[in-house]
Amino acid sequence: MTAFNDNTALAQTALPHSARQAALDWLLGRINYERTAFVPYQDRQLKLDRMRQLLTRLGQPDAGLKIVHVAGTKGKGSTSAMIAAMLSAAGYRTGLFSSPHLERIEERFVVDGQPCTANELATLVSRVSAKVRAMDEEAAADGDVTEGLTYFDITTAMALLHFVELHADAAVLEVGLGGRLDSTNVCLPAVSVITSISFDHMRQLGYTLSAIAREKAGIIKPGVPVICGVVDEEPQAVIAEIAREYGCRLIQLGRDFRVRYQSPGHNRASGVIDFEYTVAGQEFHIEQVPLAMRGPHQATNASIALATVAELRHQGWCVSTDAMRLGLSRAILPGRVEVLLGERTIVLDTAHNPASARALVESLAELPTPKRRTLIVSISHDKDVPAVVRELAQHFDRIMVTQYQENPRAVPADELAEIIRGELAGHTPALLTVRTPREAWQVATQSAAPGECICIAGSFFLAAEMRPHVHHTHAAETSVPLIRL
Repeated sequence: MTAFNDNTALAQTALPHSARQAALDWLLGRINYERTAFVPYQDRQLKLDRMRQLLTRLGQPDAGLKIVHVAGTKGKGSTSAMIAAMLSAAGYRTGLFSSPHLERIEERFVVDGQPCTANELATLVSRVSAKVRAMDEEAAADGDVTEGLTYFDITTAMALLHFVELHADAAVLEVGLGGRLDSTNVCLPAVSVITSISFDHMRQLGYTLSAIAREKAGIIKPGVPVICGVVDEEPQAVIAEIAREYGCRLIQLGRDFRVRYQSPGHNRASGVIDFEYTVAGQEFHIEQVPLAMRGPHQATNASIALATVAELRHQGWCVSTDAMRLGLSRAILPGRVEVLLGERTIVLDTAHNPASARALVESLAELPTPKRRTLIVSISHDKDVPAVVRELAQHFDRIMVTQYQENPRAVPADELAEIIRGELAGHTPALLTVRTPREAWQVATQSAAPGECICIAGSFFLAAEMRPHVHHTHAAETSVPLIRL
């Protein structure tokens, strides 16, 4: 199954709007660090004790689930979707918890490719909010002035409860931030996965790759096998050290499994991979596997997902190579090099750090050479803005700088434009500042030439704001079905 079915998002109308909105209003009334200018990440602020207590009061829904726990700087969302898709293709009823969502909160709670319905969302909020209110009241009576359960704590619990209520056999949990103190880290997984380590969220996780690796390796549990896609020597050594300390088998990209990627060509619409798994006694190869998600970086993510499933097979899970192939050919996530073809090519991507920006540029190279490339960009101030700009700006003929509106983290458009000018050096694309993403989209589409490529990147929040406008325009302008590559 796909990781998310766009058609279902438009069909969540079974519940009266007011009931769904009331559920959302209650959730958004909680502390939500996805919508704050600064995200704390300290023991005193993000304790897991409250999370464990909430799950206990809900009947410990995580206790009966076979869980795959996925952390990493980049690639964790795509890798999680690929793992879930392969398990679903093998006949396991599989839940997928991911964050943040692009358009609807229901995207976070997926079972076999289908987001939860509005009815299910409201029921989950009703059940969980009763426990949360009781915990709030008890804390107040005890004089506890620390923060209560957060939006992310609660949605994590909702996901686990949803999966159990829909009789899931397995759950893939994507870490929200870091690993050690993340709300998902209360689980005891069958396998822990760390996709990559690069610079992001440095204020919270540290300013060296080894410090970041140590926080993400906080998901490692005693005796639980670890799949590691980290290739840089410094963070890889940290993960290996912690795996040894906890008595975990470490299955390492480049040593225990390898991948070879072939980009799309004239005779195939998607990239394909050849995968080799060389763990002693478990060796297997799988060749010419098509990937639904585009780009060389997705080949690496697919190899980590395949290694994870190979480890699950070693633990007794029944997943055939046909199911692996089918799952990878179906697994998609909105906003991950999402390509819409028509009179012009539109690329929507959530790239927001230097590594993901570099991966986007590599993916764009696989598309037919356009007459002109236009970038619509907005970046969060807590990112390494100059580094993201350096990766992106030189590859475009025209740059439209804007500021996403629905989250306070955006760098002001004028300030971002100045940073871009300072980083451009000898490259001189046309640079235009546009107040809002919607206005930027209108200007870009009205002035686009036939065959132009319009790319939207720089932030998850920018992609979330622009995706409805992009799809509405594309649907209105073309009579052919939407083609996603």
